[in-house]
Amino acid sequence: MLFEPTEAKVIALQIAKNEQLKEHVTKVPALLVCVTGDATFSYENDEKIRLKSGDFVKIPVEVKHWVNAHELSNFLLIK
Repeated sequence: MLFEPTEAKVIALQIAKNEQLKEHVTKVPALLVCVTGDATFSYENDEKIRLKSGDFVKIPVEVKHWVNAHELSNFLLIK
């Protein structure tokens, strides 16, 4: 975790090439920002979003999602 203000969190994530951030849900709205790399963000409804440097996705609460990295990828997760 980079810092923890009173009402939000910013978390640095790194996913290795060909690895996956496993399926999970969030209990609060979140924003995932791709800082570097190339990955696919997937929702349980089969919607897929390609994320490259500078791209971001808003993550709704209680929706299953996961991330597959196509190359070493770095993210900021803002909750």
